[in-house]
Amino acid sequence: MTKLIVFNKPYHVLSQFSPEGDKTTLAKYIDEPEVYPAGRLDYDSEGLLLLTDDGVLQHRISHPQGKMVKTYLVQVEGIVKKNAIQRLLKGVKIQDYMASALAIRPLAGKPGYLWKRVPPIRQRKKSPTCWLEVDLNQGKNRQVKRMLAAVGHPVLRLVRIQVGSWTLNDIKPGEYKILDAKKIKKNSL
Repeated sequence: MTKLIVFNKPYHVLSQFSPEGDKTTLAKYIDEPEVYPAGRLDYDSEGLLLLTDDGVLQHRISHPQGKMVKTYLVQVEGIVKKNAIQRLLKGVKIQDYMASALAIRPLAGKPGYLWKRVPPIRQRKKSPTCWLEVDLNQGKNRQVKRMLAAVGHPVLRLVRIQVGSWTLNDIKPGEYKILDAKKIKKNSL
């Protein structure tokens, strides 16, 4: 039976089970045999990471051809203006490709349901920050961070909250939930 794990990856955890230096890996949190990440989440990013024991499902979730929408909460330096949002929606050149967001929604502040990061982000007293909700379907390496840097807004914190129709719901950092086969089939089509 197909297994899908919805995991809330903490900050400074590698999206892999095999050790790499002294960095914390998924092995500290997940003790389920034969599951592998369906996609990645950077070491310094947090939030939703899906793992499965089904190669077809893993491919469907992680491969760029699937165009699965991923939603991120992003805290950036500075106040993002409308023209920067328009540039991000139209597309900005990153390395050798054009990257664009499907949607960007400025938020009034940090979402109330979002946990405190340990350690907290560095914050300059004279430099304001703002929060955005960003939807992508490309999912290239460090894409959100590179896009926002390209328009002058370095990312301070990045939390993935949704992949396709899978969400974190009430899963706390470092915790996971195993979905039953019916929920997997329903959400993976």
